[in-house]
Amino acid sequence: MAAPSVNDVTLLLKAWTTGDERALEKLTPLVYRQLHLVAQRCMGGERPGHLLQTTALVNEVYLKLVDCGKMNWQDRAHFFAMSAQLMRRILIDFYRSRGYQKRGAGAVPISLDEAPSVSYEPDANLVALDDALRALAAFDERKSKVVELRFFGGLSIEETAEVLKVSPETVVRDWKLSKIWLLRELNEGNELGA
Repeated sequence: MAAPSVNDVTLLLKAWTTGDERALEKLTPLVYRQLHLVAQRCMGGERPGHLLQTTALVNEVYLKLVDCGKMNWQDRAHFFAMSAQLMRRILIDFYRSRGYQKRGAGAVPISLDEAPSVSYEPDANLVALDDALRALAAFDERKSKVVELRFFGGLSIEETAEVLKVSPETVVRDWKLSKIWLLRELNEGNELGA
């Protein structure tokens, strides 16, 4: 089966916006796989048996999107941009509700002998990233959106440019500068927390 075109998804989104429930039925299998890939990327470093699984995250995002059914979807990129925002909020709310704190604050200390048996948990890192993105948004909202759309949404350079109504070159520049800014911000936070 051939992959659906961007136009197929956009046409179904527009039909769904006008109240065509059959469009939603056709749309679901087309976007579900992409949403699952985005969720896998966001949760790629999670340990096995983690409480929030990728399928649960996708289902939660999907339910929230269906509740937004009357939203005026512009196109596929707009849909996945909204999905990225929802995924980020759900993940961060989940980690914060579980008591994860940024940069490992409140973590139980372990000896070096125990360290090899402890799995890597990016939960605190994701909360730290969210905090850094909020700081970046206060400084430069567009750069923060570029990171959100590229990292959480899995959008391409071109799709991100389309959503933000800027050139692909601007997205590339913002993406590079944002990564440098976030790396510096996260490293400074780690030095302060150490």
